[in-house]
Formats: sequence, C-alpha cells, structure tokens
Amino acid sequence: MTMPQSKPVVLVPACNRMLGQHAFHVAGKKYIDAVRLAGCQPVIVPTAELDELDALLDVAHGVLLTGSASNVHPSHFDEAVHDPELPLDTCRDAWTLPLIPRVLARGMPLFGICRGFQEANVALGGTLHQAVQEVPGRHDHRAAMDVLVDVQYGLAHEVIVQAGGILATVLDEHVVQVNSVHGQGVNRLAAGLRVEALAPDGLVEAFSVGEARGFNLCVQWHPEWQAASNTVSVRLFKAFGAACEAYRDRHRVPYQEPEPPDPDR
Repeated sequence: MTMPQSKPVVLVPACNRMLGQHAFHVAGKKYIDAVRLAGCQPVIVPTAELDELDALLDVAHGVLLTGSASNVHPSHFDEAVHDPELPLDTCRDAWTLPLIPRVLARGMPLFGICRGFQEANVALGGTLHQAVQEVPGRHDHRAAMDVLVDVQYGLAHEVIVQAGGILATVLDEHVVQVNSVHGQGVNRLAAGLRVEALAPDGLVEAFSVGEARGFNLCVQWHPEWQAASNTVSVRLFKAFGAACEAYRDRHRVPYQEPEPPDPDR
C-alpha cells in the first residue's frame, strides 16, 4: 500500500500586536501564500519557550522567517534604541533568535525575509544599522508610506548577485530588480555568512551560512509580495520548497504496512 505524500511542514513565526486593548499573534497572509506557492504546509507558531524549540523542529521540514513592521531590539547587538518611535517585538526576539542556530544545526531549510534576514544576522553574531539612510555612502532604502501598497512594494532598485552562491544557482542571473521597504540593514555581517547579493550602494541584500548543511538563504527585500507573478520570487520559493521536500524525505519514518489482525484473538 502506497501512502500519499504529505506536504513538507514549514514553521512561520508570528509577530505580536495589540489590537485595541488585547494582545494578538499575527502572521501576514502573503507569507502563508508564499509557503503554499513553495508546495509546503504553513504552520504559524505564535510563540515558544526555549524548552519547546526542539519539539517544534521535530515536526517541521523548514522555517520561514517573515518580515515585520517591528525591528530586532538593538540590545541583542549591544546598542541602545536609536529611534524610540519605531516598533519592536521583544517577544518574537526571545524565541526566534535562539531558534535560528538550531535550525541550521539540523541542516533544516531556512528562508529569512527582511526582519527575518536581520534576525538571522543578529542571531549569529552580526550587527545592524538602525537607520541605513543616515549612514554615509548608503542610500535611503525605505518606501514612502503615503502611497498605495502596490507602489510601496514596487520594484525599487537592482541587486547584484554574487557568483558561486546559492542565489546565483537558483536565479541564474547576475542582476535582478527588487523592492525596498526597510530602514535597517546589515552593518557587520556575522562570521561564517556568505554575501549572496549587494545593493548598488554596497549594502548586503542577501546572505547564506556558508558551512550549513542544508539550504538557507536570507534576503532583505520582500519576494513574498505578489510572488506568484514574479519570476524571481517563484524561483526562490520553489527552491525553498524543493529543499523542504528533500529534508522531509531524508527524515521520513518509512511507512510500514500494518499486520493483519490475528483471527485467533
């Protein structure tokens, strides 16, 4: 008897929001849709205690770190808050930062987007510019907030894909156009990370963990935005999905036909 293949399970960490006077866990629909585009089953994780992380990963085949309006708290890279008007999410920090090394240690596929890109760099020992637009030589990578969302997430600049990396293999292109809606960015890249793409001003736009056993890629832009109609996004999510399938198949418990009942019992 052949059992149907189950979709790979991808964990999607939720953010924390106050709606009125009540606390909610939220995850953007566009990220869930992108996981489905990858051919995987999304599972939103509201939060987790440190002693729950391994149990969560035991039932997963990949992790997608989403973007968010919030920033990683700068205390995690030994800085004070630069702009107290910007939102933070210390509840998310508390469990996603220790989650990331565990994912990589297992060789489990990891895909980080915007805040997820920044989380991964910080979790592995890197630092961030809290205001890229104030750094000499860097451009303003933020989007206007008083325009329609289609304009905010429209293509904003090119990124130069670095030869020989995961991104170059997946895209088979040297230059691609991306959107840009972030105010923070990589300052010091964590040790062991490989630059996968650069913005025209030299800001890191994508990286991977060079020595990790599994597929991993973190990007500063938002490939999940209208992903199904963007060739670059489709390639990225299909590559992530294929890696999750491969991880699932390597760790699948072989199905065994149940023995027929004993008629003498």
